[in-house]
Amino acid sequence: MTPMPHAAPVTVALVEDDASIRERFTRVIAGDATLHFAFGAATATELFAWFADNPVDVLLVDLGLPDVPGLEVIRRCRRMQPSCAVMVITMFGDEANMLRAFEAGAGGYLLKDGTERDLAAHVLSLHEGGSPMSPIIARQLLVRWQAGPAGAPPPQAPAGHTPATASAPATTYALSRRETEVLDLIARGFTYSEIAQQLGLSVTTVQSHVRNMYGKLDVHSKTEAVYEARQLGLLR
Repeated sequence: MTPMPHAAPVTVALVEDDASIRERFTRVIAGDATLHFAFGAATATELFAWFADNPVDVLLVDLGLPDVPGLEVIRRCRRMQPSCAVMVITMFGDEANMLRAFEAGAGGYLLKDGTERDLAAHVLSLHEGGSPMSPIIARQLLVRWQAGPAGAPPPQAPAGHTPATASAPATTYALSRRETEVLDLIARGFTYSEIAQQLGLSVTTVQSHVRNMYGKLDVHSKTEAVYEARQLGLLR
């Protein structure tokens, strides 16, 4: 039997002005066999010069850069490489920066505190259609849509968030399409291994989606996640 070809590693670039943080993130990415660390920049200027001629799957962006605001980096890089998924990794956990980052084209938003341990899984999740967020960020986003000003349009949904129908409740945007698929299969009694097989994902990626859902729904078990999702109208 001819062996199945291995999937090409997900290529990752990073812009982070703090050398120690950049080195730690580089080490995590380079140490995962499913990822390939392509480039690390200390400034936006350095990134732009490299990015123009080097396609990459995922770009990690710090918002507090010394030469160009991180939000502008996201906008410019999305124009340069529309197929590149962008994830913010920052110390700024306020709502204003979060919403502006999503509007600029970011598909995920992580706070640096506690990010390192699950960074590789978050990168894979983003590349496969998810929208990884730190739990506090996901909660802010959910509250924002639930309690927005009457009559005001909701903020632009993060990249990767697709409502099932035009009449779906606003809270549908809190879960990505892939996370909703995983949750639906959980509700139907499938195991993580069975879900991974059905969706063509690794078990690790499924677990990452589940962790993201727990944070967004503010729950701690599969049973709670299914119950809360049904209460919010995310599952039938």
